[in-house]
Amino acid sequence: MKYVHLILLLLLSFTGLSQNDNNADKEELYKNYREDQFYISVTYNLLNSKPKDVNQSGFSTGFHFGFIRDMPINEERNVAIGLGLGLSSNSYNQNVAILEANNDITYSIIDESVVNVSKNKFTTYLVELPFEFRWRRSTPTKYNFLRIYPGFKLGYVFYNSTKFKSDNGDVNLTNLDDFNSLQYGLTLSVGYGTWNFHAYYGLNPIFDNTARLNGEAIDMSSFKVGLMFYIL
Repeated sequence: MKYVHLILLLLLSFTGLSQNDNNADKEELYKNYREDQFYISVTYNLLNSKPKDVNQSGFSTGFHFGFIRDMPINEERNVAIGLGLGLSSNSYNQNVAILEANNDITYSIIDESVVNVSKNKFTTYLVELPFEFRWRRSTPTKYNFLRIYPGFKLGYVFYNSTKFKSDNGDVNLTNLDDFNSLQYGLTLSVGYGTWNFHAYYGLNPIFDNTARLNGEAIDMSSFKVGLMFYIL
């Protein structure tokens, strides 16, 4: 009988050690758990506050990717602050001709009855600093979950270009001073699992006050909607 007691005592000891190991592993897993470190986004770019007679045409696209440092702020680690670094390219197809005459940049509405234009767009390329407040229903072992990430994004335009193609010839310009170097706005990503809706609402104009259309400042800002993909 005493051998039975000894065996039971040994079994209980190993069980206790196993539970302690499992708890330690679980604590270590939760201690180091972070979420959504990389992101890729594709957006449809719209123009807000367009001057009279300014219209968009075609499909204006944006491509965005980068890295966000996930910093949980609660014990469950499902609430976090995200701070990152990324790159972004944004094109806008519209009917404002941006041309150069006598070393001056001019802005005018394209008169389609006078000239046949096959392409007219401007593009901005930015280094971006996204900031997000992150709430999600996730765990270290749960990969499909609901997330709501409101935030703010600051961007620096390091390069810009315009393309104008018509029957009368092509005009391509780069690095115009009339573009605002800093772009900033509010962001929101909401989704479940892989698929997430993403929106960006620009809070300042794309162009500087030096850009004038019919004597008025071009106060257009950007509004982007699309899909966001987060990757560990």
